[in-house]
Amino acid sequence: MPIKVGMVSLGCSKNLVDSERMLYKLRKHGYELVTEPGLADVAIVNTCGFIQSAKEEAIETVLELGKLKEDGTLKKIVLTGCLTERYKEETAEQFPEADAVIGIGDNKDIVDVLDHVLANERYVSFAPKLDAELTGERLISTLPFFSYLKVAEGCSNCCTYCAIPKIRGKFRSVPIEDCVAEARRLAENGVSELVVIAQDTSRYGEDLYGESRLPKLLRELCKIDGLKWIRTLYCYPERITDELLDTIASEPKLVKYLEIPIQHCNGDILSRMNRWGDEKQLEALIAHIRERVPGVLIRTTLITGFPGETEEQFTQLAEFVKRVRFDRLGCFAYSREDGTKSYDFPDQIDTETAEHRADIIMEQQMLISAEDNEKQLGKEFEAVVEGFDRFGECWFGRTRHDAPDIDGKVFFSSEDKLAVGQFVRIKITDTLDYDLIGEVISE
Repeated sequence: MPIKVGMVSLGCSKNLVDSERMLYKLRKHGYELVTEPGLADVAIVNTCGFIQSAKEEAIETVLELGKLKEDGTLKKIVLTGCLTERYKEETAEQFPEADAVIGIGDNKDIVDVLDHVLANERYVSFAPKLDAELTGERLISTLPFFSYLKVAEGCSNCCTYCAIPKIRGKFRSVPIEDCVAEARRLAENGVSELVVIAQDTSRYGEDLYGESRLPKLLRELCKIDGLKWIRTLYCYPERITDELLDTIASEPKLVKYLEIPIQHCNGDILSRMNRWGDEKQLEALIAHIRERVPGVLIRTTLITGFPGETEEQFTQLAEFVKRVRFDRLGCFAYSREDGTKSYDFPDQIDTETAEHRADIIMEQQMLISAEDNEKQLGKEFEAVVEGFDRFGECWFGRTRHDAPDIDGKVFFSSEDKLAVGQFVRIKITDTLDYDLIGEVISE
């Protein structure tokens, strides 16, 4: 009987792409893949180690799998990903239940890693992080109609609160031809929605071509038959060019949606974060984007409680959010991470205060979202079907205004049976704080 392997992929969508490449190699080599680690012979945990909560989730997952191993349900455990790359020797020492502990540069050799552990060898290896694969075949684990396209690895921005450059290495773009080839394979396998990602997508191509080639890449992706929606995430504000905005405005397949992580609006805090801009510059940029791309939805992320953030600076941020009215927003309390520059900054803010400030921002955003949703009543939108909610006895999906996993949903009734991945026309009849309610209408 084939050996059963289960994958637990933690953290971001970029990590998920790495997991999918490992899954492809394992299936090609003859392993049977299962969705529940409790049904597996070997469990692979692709960890996240970005912030404290992610580290805690990874540790909890390993301990739970360790119990399954003690019970004899599970035979072997393999650890990889950002946590193992960040804390190499510590991870190997602190998790004796793990049969293999490897870095991100070893993921390409996952079949060889399993050969070692199945021969009852404990395998610990940390190949250079720059050996991490930039492209390759994948086994898609998302809903079958959408997938992520990771167009670069690593980051060179060196924000003072962020450990990603130390974990993932410098920014490395995937050549345009390789990105297009991977996207074409995805489309041929039924993917109609493509989400373009990187740690800083707007920086794409600078290391290879001497300038950003994101607009050119997007135009090439739009030529691929079968793709219907193409969405871009993680564009840094200082690299938003008119060429990029005009490309988004003019290409029908590009959804009018930009994620721009600004983190704060106070110039002093942004300077200490090693981030671009101040309140005036950011407000001008957002106004320019909305003028250049009519109907665009802008998503951002913010950090509260950064070292030295005063009550006045926080109030400035809260007022900025009220005034600018982002269409989508996520706010997170600052996480003090060892190995980052801001770890040693003076005037650290206590966690309770940072979290309270984040809650205030999110409460404000909930009101903004609810007000914006009210304006959608009676309007019609195209939506993609994601599934059927048995509890609510209705279908659910997303409009082009919402990215997978991070934004809202639309719940809707239909007289006809629908299929996952099907695109339907929805009339909005009611609203929730972040979600919409509607009904399918005939074309």
